[in-house]
Amino acid sequence: MARGIDTKCLHLEEEEGQNIHYGAISYPIYQTATYAHPGVGQSTGYDYSRLQNPTREQLEKVVASLENGIDALAFSSGMAAISLLMELFAPGDHLIVDADLYGGSIRLFSNVSAKNGISFSNVECYRESVESYINEHTKAIYIETPTNPMMNVTDIEALAKIAKKHGLLLIVDNTFLSPYFQNPLDLGADIVVHSGTKYLGGHNDTLAGFLVTNREDISERFRFLIKTTGAGLAPFDSWLILRGIKTLGIRMERAQKNAIEIAKWLQCQEAVTGVIYPGLPEHPGYEIMRKQARGFGAMITFRLKSKEFALAILEKVRMIKFAESLGGVETLITYPTTQTHADVPNEIREKNGITEETLRLSVGIEDVEDLLEELESVFHEKTN
Repeated sequence: MARGIDTKCLHLEEEEGQNIHYGAISYPIYQTATYAHPGVGQSTGYDYSRLQNPTREQLEKVVASLENGIDALAFSSGMAAISLLMELFAPGDHLIVDADLYGGSIRLFSNVSAKNGISFSNVECYRESVESYINEHTKAIYIETPTNPMMNVTDIEALAKIAKKHGLLLIVDNTFLSPYFQNPLDLGADIVVHSGTKYLGGHNDTLAGFLVTNREDISERFRFLIKTTGAGLAPFDSWLILRGIKTLGIRMERAQKNAIEIAKWLQCQEAVTGVIYPGLPEHPGYEIMRKQARGFGAMITFRLKSKEFALAILEKVRMIKFAESLGGVETLITYPTTQTHADVPNEIREKNGITEETLRLSVGIEDVEDLLEELESVFHEKTN
């Protein structure tokens, strides 16, 4: 029987009817580094927590189920997940990557992967001809959709057809929408990336990362790499993410509802020169989002009339926190120029549209009236 995604956040179908772990409703934290063997050549199924741990395994099964994959691997952070992902490639390989990515991904590709002999073409995948960048050494296409922070939307299904035509992997970072709103594997992607720190965890209290795939060969390679490099998520952090996922659906729905209202409010402010939110019909990716996702998310990027005004807002907010990260229950406001994209060269930031007047808002689940009241106060104070 097909299960709804809210049910999948709470239950693994294969466990229903089983009285395992003494009937515990909250999955136990197996806080152990190693496991005793019954005898030579015998095992409980677990040997050493770097290889696997029951709590981490449970989390991985849940995330694989949510993304409709055959396997998911949980890592100590989103960047740890992407770092291991890059071990699929060898010196001389070429990747096509979206020009507008999270600054940490750009930093990794530019300073570590490039040093290891991997080359990159930075392409605006939502509007450029990706196929024209493919060469004999190209192995994969890597995108975010929507992108961070400019909210560009790429047609996953169309890009998957190009990737398969040329025998390439399609890798999609699905952090902004979470598996609640979007499932790239169903649209033809081979690998899905998540910063579990964000919406999956949802409470700004732990770090995590995930790789999910629907291919046995990739799963086997990932399993070898994670035990070799050792970046698996610890048991307690795995439990925190499991707990967060239980409320993923209601959090995503509430945050999105708030985001739509705030985006419309921002559009009416004289000090705002642009609002980028894919849930607005005028967003160029609106129709693609309607086709490939079940929602628009809760991330808003907007530009103000001056750098000074942007900085003043960051200094004046109180309930809304001036902080990095996103996807938690609290609303956060971020200054990409000095935070998420600080290590990205200025010319690349400006080419992607990240100016000193740009702010990024991760809308939380507070009462939207309170969020709007604070924004109204901050904007009014600085415009008078």
